[in-house]
Amino acid sequence: MSKRLRSSEMVETLYNNGANSIWEHSLLDPASVMSGRRKANPQDKVHPNKAEFIRAKYQMLAFVHRLPCREDDSVTAKDLSKEKGNTPLHVAAKAGQTLQAELLAVYGADPGTQDSNGKTPVDYARQGGHHELAERLVEIQYELTDRLAFYLCGRKPDHKNGQHFVIPQMADSSLDLSELAKAAKKKLQSLSNHLFEELAMDVYDEVDRRETDAVWLATQNHSTLVTETTVVPFLPVNPEYSSTRNQGRQKLARFNAHEFATLVIDILSDAKRRQQGHPLSGSKENVELILKSISNQHSSESQDNDQPDYDSVASDEDTDLETNVAKSNRQKSLDSDLSDGPVTAQEYMQVKNALVASEVKIQQLMKVNINLSDELRIMQKKASKLEKQSSVPESDYDNTTAPLELEETGSGRKGRQRSVVWQGEGSIPEDTDTAPSSSLPSTEDVIRKTEQITKNIQELLRAAQENKHDSYIPCSERIHVAVTEMAALFPKKPKSELVRTSLRLLTSSAYRLQSECKKTLPVEACPTTDIQLVTQQVIQCAYDIAKAAKQLVTITTKENNN
Repeated sequence: MSKRLRSSEMVETLYNNGANSIWEHSLLDPASVMSGRRKANPQDKVHPNKAEFIRAKYQMLAFVHRLPCREDDSVTAKDLSKEKGNTPLHVAAKAGQTLQAELLAVYGADPGTQDSNGKTPVDYARQGGHHELAERLVEIQYELTDRLAFYLCGRKPDHKNGQHFVIPQMADSSLDLSELAKAAKKKLQSLSNHLFEELAMDVYDEVDRRETDAVWLATQNHSTLVTETTVVPFLPVNPEYSSTRNQGRQKLARFNAHEFATLVIDILSDAKRRQQGHPLSGSKENVELILKSISNQHSSESQDNDQPDYDSVASDEDTDLETNVAKSNRQKSLDSDLSDGPVTAQEYMQVKNALVASEVKIQQLMKVNINLSDELRIMQKKASKLEKQSSVPESDYDNTTAPLELEETGSGRKGRQRSVVWQGEGSIPEDTDTAPSSSLPSTEDVIRKTEQITKNIQELLRAAQENKHDSYIPCSERIHVAVTEMAALFPKKPKSELVRTSLRLLTSSAYRLQSECKKTLPVEACPTTDIQLVTQQVIQCAYDIAKAAKQLVTITTKENNN
C-alpha cells in the first residue's frame, strides 16, 4: 500500500509541475492544430475514443515534442554515463530525491547497478543518510518476488532485517511429485537469466489479472448483469512481444489454482537461488517449453500447441478439472490431519476461487429471477387483455356448467397432483396408457405457479448468500411442492416435445435440488462434505428450475394465443 501511495504522490508531483504540457505538447501548440488530432472530451465514449487517446498520449508519446535526432537518443535510464561512470539513479539517490528515484525506476533504472566505483544507488542513499530512500530502493529490487509471495500467502519479506525472500510451503499431500512436474522444474532452472526474467514478469502480470478479475466479480451488485463480458479471460496481446511469448502468457490462464501456485513457488525458489549466485548446469530452454510441459497435464491441449490459441483459454473442461482437483486436494489434506495446521497457499487459493465462483453464480441466478418476474408480470397483463377481448355473453348452459369447470380446474387437478409419483431423476409423471394430448393449461395458471416457484427460489438464494445452510431443506421442499403443482397442470403425456423436455428438466432439477440439500444434514453430511460445493450445486439446480419454468410460460403463452 505504501508503494502505491508513493507512486500516486509521484504522479501528482509530475502533474503539478507541468508534465501534462509535455505529454500534450503538440495538442497545445497552435502550429500543430492543423494536424487534426484533438484531446478527448469528457462526453466521449471510453472505447474507442478515450482508450485510443490515453494509449497515444502515455504509451506511444504521440504528442511529445521531438528534439532533433542525436547520437545518444538510445540512452536509457539504466545506462551508465560514459563520462561520470554512473546512472541518473545514482545521482538521485545521492541527493536524496525520492520521487525522482521512483520515476527513474518506473523507466527501468536498476537499484542494483554498480557505478565505476562499484557502488549501487542503495549504497549512496545510506551514505548520505537517506535511510528511507535506501529501504525503498531495496523494495524496488524485490518488487516482483514480493508481489508473488504476497499473492500466495499474504506475507512479505522483512527487508530491513536482511530477509529478502518468502517461499510459501505447500502441504506434503499437495505436492506434485510426478516425473512431468520434476522435468518442468528442471527446465525452469535451466532457463537463462533473460528468459527467466521474462517468464517471471509474465507470471507477475497473470497474478495481477487474476486478482483484478476476482475483485471485479466480488464487488458486483445484485442489480447488475454480471453475465456481460467485463473482464478479459486471459492476458491481452502485447504488440511489443513475440507471438510465441504472447501465446505463452495467455496459456497461464489455463492453470488452475494448484498448478499456478506450484509455478509461482518454483519461480520464487529459483529466483532466490539465482540471486544468491548458486550455479546450476544445464542447457538453456525456451519459455514456451516450461509452459508447455506444465500445461500438458490437460489432455485437451494435445492438439492446441500446434497453433496460436489466443481464444482457446480457460474452457469449461478446465473449470471442471479445477473443481475436481480442488476436491481431491481437500480430501488429501483432511486425510493427512493437516486441517488443524496453518492454512496452505493452495487451500487459500481454492477457498478464494470457490467463494468468487459461488458469488457470481448467485448473482446470475438473482438476475434470472428478476427477469423472470418481470416477464411474468408482462405476460399476466397480456393474458388479461386477451381474456377481455375474447369474452362473450354467457348463456344459460355456460352458467350451469361453470361449477363443473371450476371443479375440474380445482379439485380435479388437485387429485391429479396427488397421484404424481416420483420415478427418479430425469423422469416425469407419465401414464403409458394415456394417449398423447395437445391440450395445455391456461396461461394464467402457469404464470401463477411460476410465481410461486420464483418466490421460493429467491428465498433459497437469500439463504445461500447468508450461509443459512439449515434453510436449504425447507426451501427445497417448498420448491418441490410448487414444481409438482405446476407439473400437474399439464397433461400426463404432452404431445409437444418442447413441453415434455421442459417438464422433464423442471421435475428432474427439483428432484436433484432435494438430494443436494439433504447433504447439509448432519446425518447425511460426511466429515469431508464441501458445503461450498454443495451450495454451487444447489444454485445450479435452482437455475435449471427457473429456466424450465420460463420455457413452459413461453410455450403456453404462444400456444394459447394461436
